[in-house]
Amino acid sequence: MTRKILFSLAAALAIAPAAEAQQATEDWQTIDMLTQAVASAMGRTATPIDRRIKLARCPEQASVAAIDARTLAVRCASLGWRLRVAMSGPAGAAPVAASFAAPASAPVIRRGDAVRVTLESATFSVSYSAIANQDGRVGETIALRGDGPKTLISAIVTGPGRARLMD
Repeated sequence: MTRKILFSLAAALAIAPAAEAQQATEDWQTIDMLTQAVASAMGRTATPIDRRIKLARCPEQASVAAIDARTLAVRCASLGWRLRVAMSGPAGAAPVAASFAAPASAPVIRRGDAVRVTLESATFSVSYSAIANQDGRVGETIALRGDGPKTLISAIVTGPGRARLMD
């Protein structure tokens, strides 16, 4: 009887770390939905992320931004990981500007929210804080207030509290 209880206890302890480790990895279903929303705003389809990839779960919402007409970047700034996601679409079709898309999801940025704005190129990346002047969904272009009260910029919403400057 004692042996059975010890075996059950040992089995339970062996399962608990595995469950915790599974919870500590990224939830790819949520990121697939985000990449698909951004890709469809561009008139494309995002390739699902391989579920065998094991990365630490991002403590904030991972950001999704278009690198070019065929590739998206998924990033977790606080943990420093980045993935590239391929997009496909009609052959020879030019991507549709994100501001013309009408995403059906709820706004991820509300007027007055602090927004982390990024500007990226092949050689550098700059980010700073701004305040949203309007609500915005992933893929939409919104107006943001910069440092001064008269400094207005336009940026594309990439996720909750995140946007990137337009090219």
